[in-house]
Amino acid sequence: MERPRITNAWGYQGDSMNLPVKSVESAVPFYESVMGFSVESRSSEPVASAVLERDGIRMRIVENGGDPTQDGCAFQVEDVKGIHDEFVANGLSPNASVSKMGGSLSPELKTETRDDGSKWKVFFVVAPDGLCYWFGEKHPSP
Repeated sequence: MERPRITNAWGYQGDSMNLPVKSVESAVPFYESVMGFSVESRSSEPVASAVLERDGIRMRIVENGGDPTQDGCAFQVEDVKGIHDEFVANGLSPNASVSKMGGSLSPELKTETRDDGSKWKVFFVVAPDGLCYWFGEKHPSP
């Protein structure tokens, strides 16, 4: 069975390539083992950073002094239930408390109506570094 695909990304602050973390080194294992990203590149200049990639979609975590609890990224996916199930299988507990992997996962999928009237099935992940991620699949128009 093919794993669910991420098809698009938007940074909450408008920049998915400048997501703040306190430590790139300690953050990367969560993205690899739970969220299925791979490290595309790393840099230590001018500050530590890592570009992470999954399904051709890239984001960058960086030690830039920003507050990770005030930032994150939205991901459009093809199979929102499948990616939720994948994260659970990878060790992320579906409850409001912090799981053994150090992050948290929405316990269930919810339906959101966006400003443009579109409906999305969604869930959230809060990574151990404090960044929040929205995963959503757009419902087909009736």
